[in-house]
Amino acid sequence: MDRTPKGVLPVYAELWTFKKDVPTREIEGFEVEARDGSIGKIDEATDDVGQACVVVDTGPWIFGRKVVIPAGAIEQIDLNTNKVRVAMTKDQIKDSPEFDPNRGWRDEKYHARLDAYYGKDMRRAS
Repeated sequence: MDRTPKGVLPVYAELWTFKKDVPTREIEGFEVEARDGSIGKIDEATDDVGQACVVVDTGPWIFGRKVVIPAGAIEQIDLNTNKVRVAMTKDQIKDSPEFDPNRGWRDEKYHARLDAYYGKDMRRAS
């Protein structure tokens, strides 16, 4: 029996793929919670095949820097409270590869750096 509250989507994924249909446009603006506190709000979300992720505006937390978090790091999306919970600490997110908004998260070199970084962090976060 599924004990997940109504409106709460548990999300299990491979690194760049959601396993459930996620309303990516609907979650833009949601607050993002790391395992040890809030990190910001979702600025952009995509469910592109093999590249599903969210771009998070960290606001003043790390000087307005935006970070890319792969779908596989998302543990839960709560449509009732407008929160997304990720399986990482604030330090893991803060230490992620620098996001260059001019090149975007789809840039191949940047995406390779994200793969390398989050691949090791997701193994540690599990």
